[in-house]
Amino acid sequence: MATLLSVQTSSARRVQIGGRSVLTGIHKQPVAGDVLLGPMGLLGDEQADLSVHGGLDKAIYAYPSEHYPFWQSARARAGLTAIDDALPFGSVGENLSLLGVLESDVWVGDVLRFAHCELRVTQPREPCYKFNAAMGFNSAGKAMAHHGNCGFYLAVQRSGRLSAGETFELVPGQRRLGITEAFRAKMFKHLR
Repeated sequence: MATLLSVQTSSARRVQIGGRSVLTGIHKQPVAGDVLLGPMGLLGDEQADLSVHGGLDKAIYAYPSEHYPFWQSARARAGLTAIDDALPFGSVGENLSLLGVLESDVWVGDVLRFAHCELRVTQPREPCYKFNAAMGFNSAGKAMAHHGNCGFYLAVQRSGRLSAGETFELVPGQRRLGITEAFRAKMFKHLR
């Protein structure tokens, strides 16, 4: 079974990006204990731009923890940290840090079944300028586009609660569109 390693939320706040003040909720912090989950996401989590994040189909952002070494290495190559400096969970803006489920394992319509809730896979995440700022280097979005380390959005199929350390089951849906294929299609213009 796959495992939920960490749950993160954040309040939207203003940060300086490219010389201007921008509202963002990308800076997620781990939450201890049970976190309540409703149709619009985790209690205490905010998104700043609901045209691209949040809402019913993007209530939760999940990210495979297996990609963290890639980002640690990329940040070290950019001169931001040492190669062995660990990034804390939530650094890529995810609500859920997962172990044992990669983008290649997940299809639109699949369900992550937890003990007290169910989350349905809806689409891959697309990188943006806020992701570049959070990672600390301007080519982070292009690196995500090139390597496919995107994670995926989830809709809340059954409300309830989540907590770090619990296991979950990946229940296959109709399996018509994989997250990897959907991401490649969206990122085609960036990969040329």
